[in-house]
Amino acid sequence: MRIVYFICFLFLPFVLVSQTLDMKGKVIDTDTRKGIGDATIFVEETSDLEESNNDGEFIIRNLEEGKYILNISAVGYGTILREITLADDSGVFLFELEELSIILPEAEVSSKNENAGKTKLNNVEEFGLFGGKKSEVIPLENVVGNVAVNNPRQVFKTISGLNIQENDAAGLQLSIGGRGLDPNRTANFNTRQNGYDISADALGYPESYYTPPVQALRKIEIVRGAASLQFGSQFGGLLNFVFKKGNKDVPFEFNSSHQYGSNQLYTTFNSVGGTVGKMNYYGFYNYKRGNGFRPSSGFEQHAAYAQVDIQPMENLTIGLEYTYMNYLSQQPGGLQDFEFNQNPFQSKRQRNWFRVNWNLYALDATYEFSKRTRINTRNFLLDAGRDALGELAPINRPDPLRERDLIEGRYKNFGNETRFIHQYSIKKQLSTFLMGTRFYRGFTQSFQGEASNGSDANFTFNTTEPNISGYDFPSRNVAIFAENLFNINDRLSITPGVRFEYIRTASDGYVYQRIISGGEIIYEEKIDDAKTNERKILLAGLGMAYRLRDELELYANFSQNYRSINFTDLAIQNPNLLVDSLLQDEKGYNIDIGLRGELFDGKINLDATAFVLRYNNRIGLTDIIIEENGIQRVSDYRTNIGDALIVGLETYAESNLMEWFRDDSPYSVLLFMNLSFIQGKYLSGGSDVKGNFVELIPPINMKTGVTFSWNELRASLQYGFVNEHFSDATNAEQVANATRGIIPSYHILDLSVDYQWKWLGVSGGINNLTDSHYFTRRTSSYPGPGIIPAQGRNYYIGLNFNLKTKSKKK
Repeated sequence: MRIVYFICFLFLPFVLVSQTLDMKGKVIDTDTRKGIGDATIFVEETSDLEESNNDGEFIIRNLEEGKYILNISAVGYGTILREITLADDSGVFLFELEELSIILPEAEVSSKNENAGKTKLNNVEEFGLFGGKKSEVIPLENVVGNVAVNNPRQVFKTISGLNIQENDAAGLQLSIGGRGLDPNRTANFNTRQNGYDISADALGYPESYYTPPVQALRKIEIVRGAASLQFGSQFGGLLNFVFKKGNKDVPFEFNSSHQYGSNQLYTTFNSVGGTVGKMNYYGFYNYKRGNGFRPSSGFEQHAAYAQVDIQPMENLTIGLEYTYMNYLSQQPGGLQDFEFNQNPFQSKRQRNWFRVNWNLYALDATYEFSKRTRINTRNFLLDAGRDALGELAPINRPDPLRERDLIEGRYKNFGNETRFIHQYSIKKQLSTFLMGTRFYRGFTQSFQGEASNGSDANFTFNTTEPNISGYDFPSRNVAIFAENLFNINDRLSITPGVRFEYIRTASDGYVYQRIISGGEIIYEEKIDDAKTNERKILLAGLGMAYRLRDELELYANFSQNYRSINFTDLAIQNPNLLVDSLLQDEKGYNIDIGLRGELFDGKINLDATAFVLRYNNRIGLTDIIIEENGIQRVSDYRTNIGDALIVGLETYAESNLMEWFRDDSPYSVLLFMNLSFIQGKYLSGGSDVKGNFVELIPPINMKTGVTFSWNELRASLQYGFVNEHFSDATNAEQVANATRGIIPSYHILDLSVDYQWKWLGVSGGINNLTDSHYFTRRTSSYPGPGIIPAQGRNYYIGLNFNLKTKSKKK
C-alpha cells in the first residue's frame, strides 16, 4: 500500500499539470439580451466545434488552461473573433452578437455605391437559394425616369440582353424577353409579384396582362434560366416584382403623385402605409388616362392594392394581399412597311378595343422554428378576364365594316407553394437546404364569335353561343423541388438541385368549320373537340460559385428547362395565322458562366456572363401555303420550328466617376454600360429554316448613360441602340401583310430629372428626345396585325407629395 501512495505522490505534479478544464459560455443578442440558439463556436487552436442550446449556452470540455481564439457565428448575426483566457476561475464567458439583415425579408444587397443601378440576390435570401445563379436586382429608388408609365427602357436599363417590345404609351402591359425568347406579354418568364404567380394561367396561357405600377415597387428581381428548379421550368427564368411595405417607423404615411404628359396623359398614384403595433400595412390607388400617340389609341386604367402583415406570435408572420386592375384601351391596328415609312402615327382601325379585368388574392404565412429553420406557405388565387374586340383581317386590306370578332378569355386559378429552409454546419462551414412543393390548378375559358358591327366598346356576342369556338382548358400541376447550397470552404460553394413535375393539361369544347364562297357560308359544321395531355418531368441543375476575393465572384451553372404547349394556341381562329394541331412541348437547357462584383476597390461594379441556351422543338412562326376559294395564299404558321442553339455575352458595368477623385464627394456621376452580343441558329427544321438565324434576337443590344446626383437633385441621360433582327424563323425581310419581316435598327435617347424638397417632389423629362421613328414588333394578332409603331418624342412633368405622422422612435 505504501508503494501505491508513493507512486501517486510521485506522479501527482504531472497529473496537476495536465489537468483539463471545461469552457462554459453563453451567446446573446446585443439588443434583446436573449440567448441565441444554434450559434456555432469554433476554437481555432484545437478545431473544437460546438453549438449553443436554445438558451444560448454551451460547454466545450477537456481544454487545457490558457489562451484561445473563438470564432462565433449564428444565422442572422454577425461573426465575431474573441480571444479569451481559460482558467479555474473563468466562470461563464458572455458573447454578444449583432443581428444582421441579410436573411430577413427586408434584406437588401449591400453595395458601396448607394446609387447602384443594379445589385444581385444574396446566396440565401428569404426562401430562395441563389448561389451560382445569374441573379439581378433593380433597386427602384435609384431609377430616374418616367416610372409613372412603367417606361421599360428606363426601368430595365441595367438588365443585359433584354429585348423590349413597346406596345402602348402608358405601360399597361409589359413585354420583355431575353436570350431570343418571345417578349410578347413576358410569357417566357415565370412572372410573379411578392413571390406568387400573376400571369393568366401558368400552364395554359402564361401571358401577363397585368403589370404592377413601378411607383408601388421596392425592387424587381430577375433570375435567368437556372431559376427553373425553384420557380418553374420556363426557359426565361424568374421575374418577381417586390412591393413596398408600410413605413416601419410611423403609424401613418401618405404619398400622392400626379403626372401630366403628351397626348393628354394624366396619371395619379396615391399610397398609404405604416405600422401600428404588430401590424404593417400598405395600399395604393393608381389611375391613368390618355389619348395615345396615334388616332384611336385612347386608354383608361384603374389599379388598387392592399396588404396587411400581422405578427400574432414572435415566430409567426401572416400576410394578406389583394390586387385589382381594370383597363379599357382602343387599338389602332398595325401598319404595312410603306405606311410606316410614310407616317408611323396613322391608324388603320377605328373599331378595335381591348379590355382587361384582374383580381389577385394572396395569403402568406411564415413560421420560424429557429434562426436556422423556417417554413413559408403561399396561397394565391386569380379571378380575371380579358376581351379583344375588332377586325383581324390582314392590315393590307381596308376594314370591311362587317361584324367584328370578339375573343373572350376567363381565368380562375388557385395555387400553393410551400418552402422549408434549414441551415446547418458541415466541417465548420454553413450549408443551406431548401425543399418545396407546388400545387396549381388552372381553369381557363376561351370563347370566340361575332359581335356588333359598330365602332363602340360593346363586348357582347351576337349569338347566345359564340359562333366560332368555345373551350374549357383545365390544368393541374404538382411539383416537388430541392436544392442544397454547400459551402466547401470560405471561397467555393456548389448548389445541386432537382425538380419533379406532374403536368396535366386538357381542352374540351367546340369549333365551327365553314366553307365560304362569295362572302356567303355554304357549309357549316360544329365539331366537338377534347384533348388531354399528361406528363411527368424530372429536371436537374448544378450551380457553382468561387470567390476570387471579397467583392469579386466567378459563377457557373447548368439547368434543364421545359415548356409545355398551350392548348390555347389551338383555340383561336385568326385569318392571319394557322396553328399546327400537332404542337409538341419544348425542352432544353441553360448554361451560364460569369464574373461579377467590384473592381478597383469598389470603383467599378461589373457583371459579365457568357451563356448557352439549347432550345429543342422551339415553337415559332414560319409560313405555309393555303388555299381559300380556289386561290392560294401564304399564311403565317405557328409550329415546332426545330432545334435552336443560342449563345451570347451579356455585360454590365457601372462606375461613379467622382469616386476616382475623392471618396467624400457630395456629387455622384454614375456612368453605366449595358452591352450584349447574342446570336442564335436553327440546327434542324425544314429546308427554309435550318441554318437560319433565330428570330427576335438583336445581335447587338446596348444601353448606356449617366446619372448625376447632388443632394436631392438627380438627372439622367440614357442612350439605347438595338440592332436589326428578324421576326420569324424564315428570316423574311418583308411580307405583304407586314406580320413578318425585319425589325430595323434604331437609336433612342431619354432625358429625365427629379428633385425632392422635404415633403414636395418634382419630376420631368423627355422620352425619345431625338424623335426617332421606329418599331419593336410585328404581330399576326392584336394589337395588330402588322407593324406596331413605337411612340415618338413625348414630354412629362410631375409633382409628388409626402406626408407622415411623427416617428415612433425616440
